[in-house]
Amino acid sequence: MSLPPLVDPAEGLTVDEVRRYSRHLIIPDVAMDGQKRLKNARVLAVGAGGLGSPTLMYLAAAGVGTLGIVEFDTVDESNLQRQIIHGQSDVGRSKAESARDSVRNINPYVNVVLHETRLDTSNVKEIFSQYDLIVDGTDNFATRYLVNDAAVLLGKPYVWGSIYRFDGQASVFWADHGPCYRCLYPEPPPPGMVPSCAEGGVLGVLCASIASIQTTEAIKLLTGIGDPLVGRLMVYDALEMTYRSIKVRKDPECPLCGKNPSITELIDYEAFCGVVSEEAQLAAAGSTITASELKGWLDAGEPIELVDVREPAEWEIVRIPGARLIPKGDLPAHLAELPQDRRVVVYCKSGVRSADALATLKGAGFSSAVHVQGGVTAWATQVDKSLPVY
Repeated sequence: MSLPPLVDPAEGLTVDEVRRYSRHLIIPDVAMDGQKRLKNARVLAVGAGGLGSPTLMYLAAAGVGTLGIVEFDTVDESNLQRQIIHGQSDVGRSKAESARDSVRNINPYVNVVLHETRLDTSNVKEIFSQYDLIVDGTDNFATRYLVNDAAVLLGKPYVWGSIYRFDGQASVFWADHGPCYRCLYPEPPPPGMVPSCAEGGVLGVLCASIASIQTTEAIKLLTGIGDPLVGRLMVYDALEMTYRSIKVRKDPECPLCGKNPSITELIDYEAFCGVVSEEAQLAAAGSTITASELKGWLDAGEPIELVDVREPAEWEIVRIPGARLIPKGDLPAHLAELPQDRRVVVYCKSGVRSADALATLKGAGFSSAVHVQGGVTAWATQVDKSLPVY
């Protein structure tokens, strides 16, 4: 369904702006009116990472007048494979500042507003209220539900995207005209069930594919052209090179946007999404060691069985010497192989999956088992700095 434009047109374009946007101006559907609406628009990008990078660059090139950027992280070398708004010289810099400089280089007529903070319940409404449209490029469920709930409570539309390995999804959620994110995903997946891009990886160019959909939808919403992805989920498979459009209906019983909403204020999203399962938290209590403690045990010749519960592709990148690989999903089938006469020590990349693995071990009778806080990342940054971090 077509929707009215989100913003009113600006008073006019300068001669320089007409030159810059001439290829838009000669499209009848956009034309002068649409370009003036883009100039008058205020769009907030949540994140300047894989999805935020191309989204910000193309929104800037399109002539969106004000671009807000919510980002608190710094540029890491591992970002450069996909976060194309940053370059080698930006490593160690604020992502928000790096993104701002790239946007200004693309289009000096764009006003860039930085929000160098972690988005949370204390600031999200105040930040969102300054913008016409939100573009969500986050990769964790707690922030996704936070963005959704704040947008619904404020009556704001937002463009959502998600990427993982070779697969991507995109949609537009606007409770005034269709479903919200909770209508599609009423509950977050169990902790550890869906790996993040940092754990499972992502094809760099996939970010551009999904971000281009997000940017296209943003332009359509701002100018009031075309049929936006309200009530539809676009699913992209890069390996098969297929797109599927799935209808998403508004849930009349949705606790947020349904007929009788039970969620009328923002909630504790970390608790709602359970970053670590309750079983894992219980197992890790009193059974967690540091990378330095592990090194001490290894140097002293302590009788331990060191188990890496990551995936084979991660094992090929970096590992702790003396470990054996048993991916977390395969651990239950290999419990009988583990020794009972020495302590089992498990680790992963950061400590989340190993906490789950520890719960499995404790439940199987390995009462002395422990896991390594910070995983192989902590080992590479604190013990053996010659090892790569991914």
